[in-house]
Amino acid sequence: MNSFAALVARQDGDRITASVETLHPSDLPPGDVTIRVLFSSVNYKDALALTPNGGVVHDYPIVPGIDRTGEVVESRSPEFSVGEKVLAHGYQIGTGHHGGYAEYARLPADQVVALGALTPHEGAAIGTAGFTAAMSVQALIDWGITPESGPIVVTGASGGVGSVSVDHLAATGHQVVASSGKESAAEMLKDLGATEVIGRLPADPDAKPRPLAKARWAGAVDCVGGATLADVLSTVDYGGAVAASGLTGGPALHTTVMPFILRGVALLGMDSVLMPIARRRELWALLGDSLKPRHLDAVSNDVDVKDVVGVLDQLRAGSHSGRAVVRVAGGF
Repeated sequence: MNSFAALVARQDGDRITASVETLHPSDLPPGDVTIRVLFSSVNYKDALALTPNGGVVHDYPIVPGIDRTGEVVESRSPEFSVGEKVLAHGYQIGTGHHGGYAEYARLPADQVVALGALTPHEGAAIGTAGFTAAMSVQALIDWGITPESGPIVVTGASGGVGSVSVDHLAATGHQVVASSGKESAAEMLKDLGATEVIGRLPADPDAKPRPLAKARWAGAVDCVGGATLADVLSTVDYGGAVAASGLTGGPALHTTVMPFILRGVALLGMDSVLMPIARRRELWALLGDSLKPRHLDAVSNDVDVKDVVGVLDQLRAGSHSGRAVVRVAGGF
C-alpha cells in the first residue's frame, strides 16, 4: 500500500466541502490492526460531519464514515489475524479521527470486532444504526416489557434505527406501531412487521403539549427527540420505558417530571460511541445470531462512496429511508 483513496471533508470558512483525495500510510493513526475497508454506511452523524456547525467534528480535515467493515491486512494483535473479516464503529471514528470513507484504516485492537457469522456487507447494512436499534430493543426487554405488555411505538420508523427497531421488535413478538412522516414508507414498515403505521407525533404539532395524556404505549423506541419524545413520554403507560437515541427533531426536551413520578416511566438513553468493547462484541455476536435483522435487503441499498454526498444531503433533508450501504472497495 503506497497510497489509497479517501473522501476527505474540509472546512472552508463557513462551508464544508468533501472530495476524493489520495492519502498515504503516514496519514493513518497509530494502531494494532490495519484494515482494507470494504463497506461503510450512511448515518445522521455523517451528514452532520458535512454540515457547518454540525457539532460532531471539531477539527477538519477528516474522513467521515462512522461505520467500517473490512479485512485485516496487517495485525500486531494476537486477537486478529490477517484475512479476518472485522468491523469497527464508535470511539469517535468519523468524527474525531478518520472514518470509513477511505480504502484503509488503522485501529487499536480494543476498538475492533470480529464479524463472525456476518458478511462485511451485512455488518455495514446493520452498522451503527442497527446496533443502536438492537441496544434499544434489548433495553426495553431488560426493563421487563413483554409482548403482553402492550404496543410499542417506534418514532422516525422509516430511518435506519427506526426500521431495524421495527424489524427487531416484530421478530420478538411485540405489537409495533410505526410512526413516520413518510407515507411512501408505510408498505415497507408493514412488511417489516409493523401492525399499524401512523403519522408523525405529536399528531397536532401546534397543540399545547400536555404533561400527561391518555396512556397508549407500553414502551417506545424514539429516534427523533424534541417534541416527539415529549409527546411519547406523556403517553407511555405505567411502568413503561422509552429508549431514546435521536435528535433530528431537536435536542430540547420540553416536558415535566409527571411521566416519571406519576407513571414510573423510564427514559433510557442509548449511546453506542463509548460502549466498552466487551459489551460491544457481545451485542454484535447476537446481531449475527438471535438479533439478526430479518429484512436487511428490504431496508438497505448500495451506493458508491464517490456518490455518498448526495445521499447525505437526502438524509439531512429528511427524504432518505432505510439504510445506505457504502461501497468503499471499488467505490471510488
